[in-house]
Amino acid sequence: MKQESPIIRRKSRQIMVGDVPVGGDAPIAVQSMTNTNTCDVEATVGQIQALQEAGADIVRVSVPSMDAAEAFGQIRSKVSVPLVADIHFDHKIALRVAELGVDCLRINPGNIGREDRVSAVISAARDRNIPIRIGVNAGSLEKELQRKYGEPTPDALVESAMRHIDILDRHDFQNFKVSLKASEVFMTVAAYRKIASQIEQPLHLGITEAGGFRSGTVKSSIGLGMLLMDGIGDTIRVSLAADPIQEIKVGFDILKSLRLRSRGINFIACPSCSRQNFDVIQTMNDLEARLEDVNSPLDVAIIGCIVNGPGEAKEADIGLTGGSPKNLFYMGGKPNQKLDNATLTDDLERLIREEIARRREQEDAIIARSGE
Repeated sequence: MKQESPIIRRKSRQIMVGDVPVGGDAPIAVQSMTNTNTCDVEATVGQIQALQEAGADIVRVSVPSMDAAEAFGQIRSKVSVPLVADIHFDHKIALRVAELGVDCLRINPGNIGREDRVSAVISAARDRNIPIRIGVNAGSLEKELQRKYGEPTPDALVESAMRHIDILDRHDFQNFKVSLKASEVFMTVAAYRKIASQIEQPLHLGITEAGGFRSGTVKSSIGLGMLLMDGIGDTIRVSLAADPIQEIKVGFDILKSLRLRSRGINFIACPSCSRQNFDVIQTMNDLEARLEDVNSPLDVAIIGCIVNGPGEAKEADIGLTGGSPKNLFYMGGKPNQKLDNATLTDDLERLIREEIARRREQEDAIIARSGE
């Protein structure tokens, strides 16, 4: 039986990034960032669409120049997912992408120079209802804070963020979210915990420059998991030196494990041992590859023997317990039929897709009746 997450989320002010609500009681949004050359419109659009298909709620795009800003305008017209423009120092770029339909500005007010420039960007954001993301990073702290603290610390990250927030407060602009990222897990967690009690705006979580696919996934899972368990976090990005699509997949896996989001199949699988009656590892690899396109939430247990198999299968939507001479397939917690090893993966894929289709038909029927 599915259970609700026991996590009590921090109460935050809700903002809108395009059509995606962030904060309040909205689902935690999963983000990634393009790594294509923004001026290569076709490549960037292709990557954004692939990220959206993988489940990205929001995508960030680096806009380092006015040429990139013009390209951003073309990109914005070709995709539907909300886009965040990542901008540093040049306020004119921020003003231009605001005109071109950006959904959020990732820009630190203190880094764009004179007060009149800051005012112009905030005014443009206010007029178009564009939120700002204040993004503090341990690797790019202000020189004054580097001298004050000697090295990046949680207090240094929070002080940097509060300086930028003070600028927005002076302009009575509250439509923003904040991130305080470091590559060190404990520093990041301590900084977020501190600022969570000082502001009401949404928090975007991430362990920046976390590493390659394996090490970065582990580091991000630990750091983000600690904060999410505290109820802290309204959007997340898993920063990996890997295909950005993997960032989305890992992000959803983290949220699924904490029962904070449900998208796609949640596989429960044993690590396999000498008791297995079918090749669990190969079966799992094949199923995950074949069912990558599935977005509907479904718990599927794949267990190689009868020791833990029946118990896991009864708790899942669909389950398989290894047996001899045939494996026992469960549907809705009850034995349904037996499956041969020779056609096991084909049969499982077919049965899973049939169950998903049945549930969709059921949901469509309910919607149709409610509209009568």
